[in-house]
This record gives sequence, structure tokens and C-alpha cells, in this order.
Amino acid sequence: MPKRILTGKVVSSNSNKTVVVNVVRRVKHKLYKKIINRSKKYHAHYEDGEFKIGQIIKIQETRPISKLKRWRVI
Repeated sequence: MPKRILTGKVVSSNSNKTVVVNVVRRVKHKLYKKIINRSKKYHAHYEDGEFKIGQIIKIQETRPISKLKRWRVI
């Protein structure tokens, strides 16, 4: 089964080896048929490299690394 890849914006990079990525997806409202934005934050793991707030990065689904981290930065 292929692993999911999401694209999002870095919201926080204060933690050691962890970044928080906000992923926005566009969905159609069931009743009103209007396109609305839904967003969700994901905690992603990375070994090295510095990410600035506002950068666009890709994350990939992986095995559980900690309580909150199930994604890693590509």
C-alpha cells in the first residue's frame, strides 16, 4: 500500500527533531455546494535541517515514532 504524501506550511519548528505542519484541503460543502477550506496540523519528524516558519514542505506517512508523530519530512 502506498504511503500518503501531503503538502503543507510549517507552523512551528521549536521542538527538537519535530516540525508542525498545517495542511489545508479544499472540500465542497454538502448542502450549499460552496468550496471551503479545512485545515489540520500534523507533527512530522526530521533528523537534520532547519525549517523556517512559513516554508512549504512535503510529509510522508510512516510508522508511529512517538505519541503524536506518524509523519516524516521528505
